[in-house]
Amino acid sequence: MDPVNDNDRPVDPPKACSICGKPATVRYKPFCSKRCADVDLNRWLKGTYAIPAVEDPDEDVSDLPRD
Repeated sequence: MDPVNDNDRPVDPPKACSICGKPATVRYKPFCSKRCADVDLNRWLKGTYAIPAVEDPDEDVSDLPRD
C-alpha cells in the first residue's frame, strides 16, 4: 500500500461511520470522510447532541452563598 495514502485505508477492525454507516477510515476515524466529521461537529455546535442533566429536587440554589 502506498504510504502517502495510508490514512485512507479502512480502520482495522472495520467499524461503521457513526453518521452514514460506511466503513470508517484511519484519517477521519471514527468517520469515513471529512464531510461526516463536519456533520458531527455541526451537530455538537448547534446543540443537537446534549448530555441530559437531572436536577436534584433537594438542592435549592437560592440558599447558596454569593461571592
